[in-house]
Amino acid sequence: MTRSVRRTRRMLQLAGAGAAALMALSACSSSDHSTEPNKSGASSSASTKLSGDINVFAAASLKESFTALGKEFEKAHPGTKVNFNFGGSDTLAASITGGAPADVFAAASPKTMAIVTDKQDATGTPATFVRNQLEIATLPGDPDKVASLKDLTKSGLKVVLCDKTVPCGAAAQKALDASKLKLTPASYEEDVKSALNKVVLKEADAAVVYKTDVKAAGGKVEGVEFPESAKAINDYPIALLKSTKNAETAKAFIALVQSAEGQKVLSEAGFLKP
Repeated sequence: MTRSVRRTRRMLQLAGAGAAALMALSACSSSDHSTEPNKSGASSSASTKLSGDINVFAAASLKESFTALGKEFEKAHPGTKVNFNFGGSDTLAASITGGAPADVFAAASPKTMAIVTDKQDATGTPATFVRNQLEIATLPGDPDKVASLKDLTKSGLKVVLCDKTVPCGAAAQKALDASKLKLTPASYEEDVKSALNKVVLKEADAAVVYKTDVKAAGGKVEGVEFPESAKAINDYPIALLKSTKNAETAKAFIALVQSAEGQKVLSEAGFLKP
């Protein structure tokens, strides 16, 4: 009788141990399962990794800063490639509305951006990301003693301007009109880099360009500030284009331009805060 009771008690102990082991195993399995959403999230993040090429059409004055940002972007996102097309904003806008493959457009004025938005070729509302101010570029040492906008009207002085359809040209004309000055340039150039290059090559004595271009040229030219430029500051808008075939990568590049890092690069290039 006593032996039978002991045997029963022993069987109950074994059953209890088995149940405990089963509960522990179940808890372990449940714990492992609870980490699955995190694993799945990581996998999802990896699946949306940026890749592929984007074509960025940008105003000529953005060449140095955007080239630097493009390299940073590609470094941060291996597998991506940022292709740039720099030029006069009006020419770039015409190319976009004409069907040129482009993902992002960064213009040097709202007026040239409107060429694209009026044709409904942009997605969303363009955002102003920087501003730019004019400056006179002269030969190093300023041999012709150009100290003001009025000095550009001196007889015999060879001055070049951007074409009036280009933002830098429109701004220069606005400053001249505000000062009631008339200037007949030696030539009108297709974009700001072309105007600056005339001075660099000593084919012109002076050019009205942006402060950013004078800074980018280093010692090749000398900059002369003039107060009238404050009345002709250009806003630079940027927009995602409807023709994009790589929207996520294009949006990420625009985000970089607008980020603190992007703004630092642009500020160091001489651009003004938006």
